[in-house]
Amino acid sequence: MTGAIPLLQVENLHTYYGASHVLHGVSFHVDPGETVCLMGRNGMGKTTTLRSIIGLTPPRQGSVKVEGANVTGMPAHRIVKLGIGFVPENRGIFPNLSVRENLIMASRPSRSGRVDWGFDRVVDTFPRLGERLDNMGNQLSGGEQQMLTIGRALMTNPDLLILDEATEGLAPLIRKEIWSVIKAIKATGIASIVVDKDVRALLEICDRGLIMVKGRIVHDGSAAELAANPDLHVRYLGV
Repeated sequence: MTGAIPLLQVENLHTYYGASHVLHGVSFHVDPGETVCLMGRNGMGKTTTLRSIIGLTPPRQGSVKVEGANVTGMPAHRIVKLGIGFVPENRGIFPNLSVRENLIMASRPSRSGRVDWGFDRVVDTFPRLGERLDNMGNQLSGGEQQMLTIGRALMTNPDLLILDEATEGLAPLIRKEIWSVIKAIKATGIASIVVDKDVRALLEICDRGLIMVKGRIVHDGSAAELAANPDLHVRYLGV
């Protein structure tokens, strides 16, 4: 990391569910435009880390800073307005709104006033959505719902996009399409944190890889370094 202020700085997060201590001192950063993949077996704390960042499961200890401003303890709706787009594991679309309505209701410029991602660009990026603009959210396939969730997050013109289980449970062709879109988003300069089980796809797209084991970051290095150390994959990821 250079002397510049990171876009996101996570320091010493300790997060609990009731009495269960899930995160044990998680620390990492994301620089502007950087794509970071967060990897680990199921139940290691990846989703909890994302929820702690976004304010859905606030940490009991530690801090989250966006461009140097401490947002720890802020409600989620305030944090996302600071330039963070969130694509949750359960997708969270509005089932009784149309595709068009789901997208338009999320539309807003970035904090600096940029409108790089508007309705037309999102529909061009996801042609399947363009064919289903009048369909309700609950009438879409799982892959189409994921596209809608990503498109809705892009409509907020974020500086940082967080994707939890980006391609989980999707058909191979749809997964390929989602990865292509994530690469296109990266090319526009939006930073990302991506969680997924497809280690090969993650290492192809990410600049830096983090590995979590039992609520701790046990590896933080470049994607090239991680790709060159298959022993790490076997030891921590089971692949």
